Amino acid sequence: MSPAAPVLITGAAGFIGAEVALRLLQRGERVIGIDNLNTYYDPALKWARLERIAAQVASGPTAPAAWQFQPLDVADGEAIAALFQQARPRAVVHLAAQAGVRYSLQNPAAYIQSNVVGFGHILEGCRHHGVEHLVYASSSSVYGGNRQLPFSELQAVNHPVSLYAATKKAGELMAHTYSHLYGLPATGLRFFTVYGPWSRPDMAPMLFARAILAGEPIQVFNHGRMQRDFTDIHDIVEGVIRCLDKPATPDPGFDPLQPNPATAAVPHRLFNIGNAQPTELLRFIELLEQALGRTAIKQFQPMQPGDVQATAADTSALQAWVGFRPNTSLAAGLERFAAWVRAYPQFLAAS
Repeated sequence: MSPAAPVLITGAAGFIGAEVALRLLQRGERVIGIDNLNTYYDPALKWARLERIAAQVASGPTAPAAWQFQPLDVADGEAIAALFQQARPRAVVHLAAQAGVRYSLQNPAAYIQSNVVGFGHILEGCRHHGVEHLVYASSSSVYGGNRQLPFSELQAVNHPVSLYAATKKAGELMAHTYSHLYGLPATGLRFFTVYGPWSRPDMAPMLFARAILAGEPIQVFNHGRMQRDFTDIHDIVEGVIRCLDKPATPDPGFDPLQPNPATAAVPHRLFNIGNAQPTELLRFIELLEQALGRTAIKQFQPMQPGDVQATAADTSALQAWVGFRPNTSLAAGLERFAAWVRAYPQFLAAS
């Protein structure tokens, strides 16, 4: 595979995908981005992220041809096969997915089509075109009903509490199978509650910021007795890039009599990417209030179906593999997020 071959990013107009594209372009990579630009949330935010990428390419030393974007849906098998045939990517960062735990209760078919069928098309493209490394997004949601904190890749993840989580677990199993059958190096990354500038409007930071600034009440589920391992987008991207640069390899110590869920006798690895500092929801709200300079009106609600009470990441495996673990404090990250909110208030309208 030529060093000039591109990196393919699926979900390139998404929160994480756009930031990964920016980082790869900054270091001189050729990048092809695809996204179906669906209406799960306002596509204007997705187009704005793409405009940021185009503006960086136009204003920097990167050649304009280094960035290409195509509006494609991973669930369209023929289109994805044609893309791989034409682009011949050296590596793939697969971030396209139908996101959101609660929406999976309303529209399960969207999750099966995108997260299972769509991922199958990506795996087939990687298989048939000699992709050197597939890095794909999983989720901390796969830990489901597990109450043993912090969550470790060594733990079994057999008790999902949402279809979203089940499709992410299915993706891990599918990737492992392709590694086993076809030798495809694949690394799955379990992201923990990502936040930051340009984030999704259906996530708590955006929902809370919009309501706080509008003087409207925020819905505080489980009466605030929730913990989340909030992870800054910059740390997530750093973890993605470092894992991309170190393709998965077989674990020489893998014991099939005592199998390690995080590694394999084939080139497949799983890593948590989280801040390893779980924060109570009420403390998160307090820090967001400080960053925005406004006080929230809280309405306490019961636990929602599909939610889990707490998440916390054990990132020792990531540290050992690539020498990095997220370290941005929540206070610092929320200050940066609040500055973006003040600069781009129009994107709060979709929250």
